[in-house]
Amino acid sequence: MGMNMSEKILARHAGLAEVHAGELITCDLDMVLANDITAPPSIAKFNEIGGKVFDKTKIALVPDHFQPSKDIKSAGLAKIVRDFAKEQGIVNYFEQGRVGIEHVILPEFGLVGPGMLTIGADSHTCTYGAVNGFSTGVGSTDLGMAMATGKAWFKVPEAIEVKLFGKKPADITGKDVILTLIGMIGVDGALYKSLEFTGEGVHELTMTDRLTISNMAIEAGGKNGIFPYDDVTEAYVKGRVKKPYEPVAADPDAKYCQTVEIDISKLTPVVAFPHLPGNTKPVASINTPIKIDQVVIGSCTNGRLEDLEIAANIFKGHEVHPDVRCIVIPGSQAVYKEAMHRGYIDTFIDAHCVVSCPTCGPCLGGYMGIMTAGERCVSTTNRNFRGRMGDVTSEVYLAGPQTAAASAILGRIAAPNELKEAK
Repeated sequence: MGMNMSEKILARHAGLAEVHAGELITCDLDMVLANDITAPPSIAKFNEIGGKVFDKTKIALVPDHFQPSKDIKSAGLAKIVRDFAKEQGIVNYFEQGRVGIEHVILPEFGLVGPGMLTIGADSHTCTYGAVNGFSTGVGSTDLGMAMATGKAWFKVPEAIEVKLFGKKPADITGKDVILTLIGMIGVDGALYKSLEFTGEGVHELTMTDRLTISNMAIEAGGKNGIFPYDDVTEAYVKGRVKKPYEPVAADPDAKYCQTVEIDISKLTPVVAFPHLPGNTKPVASINTPIKIDQVVIGSCTNGRLEDLEIAANIFKGHEVHPDVRCIVIPGSQAVYKEAMHRGYIDTFIDAHCVVSCPTCGPCLGGYMGIMTAGERCVSTTNRNFRGRMGDVTSEVYLAGPQTAAASAILGRIAAPNELKEAK
């Protein structure tokens, strides 16, 4: 029986001819990742063993969640990571001024690529499936052991085939695709399963779309999300990924436990209502206006250059509603710089947005944009759990950058086409 993309990567890294769902295997790792929250406990576990890391070029330490340090405790966490990186000679440690959001900069810097196996002590490590790799989140203990050994164990996941077809409408982004999928199968619909994206509709998706979709595989309970290697992938990784890589493709007789079909040509902008990413509704179905207090555009899900371009194009000639605060967070220094050169930052500032340095910030309620009781936020982040961005009575509505920008302008949850109607 043939193998799917995830099985092929796992088999290769386990040194086996083939693997199939349910098997327990041990694999060699290409990249091990931790941030300022998860690295300290991983380092503590590593220190119980002592010695040197397995490969100082295959570990990435990215202080991005509470950085620049928001308080004394967060400064202490960052120092633990900084000291460990210096002690161990970690090549891929990113200090302030060089750092960005981890799941933005690892693909951007070419540290992850086709056919590679990556684990990270962060649930959204599944992002790198966009470039045809297998990547998944683990706990800090597993991460600490991986830094010492370069290995991790896996149960080979079953795979759900997500078959995409149709042409992508101009007002649709990858965020609408993944929120639609989560709405269809639920937040546990892919529990410990691989989401493998196939079909002619894949070619309609930009790399930004794919990174967003893979990033949120975990919001459906997925072990990972993975895309095939095609011309879009090749154009992205060429000259970026310096290590040798070997793409994978699913065999014609690969086994899937379920197939879900999505006609992307029929999608309209959607939002995920509180308090689950699966509580998805088309914006057009909202009959009673939902006023908002805040908008966040950024995060590891939608903080890339294309996301900012989409938002900036909507903000041109408009201003943030006087009752709304809008925070824009570029995902990396490179994104920030290019957005500045292209005039996007001017557009945001002229529209009365707050523009931040690259950081996770409000996504996890870390700092900036924390909401008080009863406030509502439209956010391009990936989770809208109760209390995620502040007071437990506050509400987060997840959306793509086009919907977030339109909502900031109109002061209520809105799709871009409503701006024309409002004139």
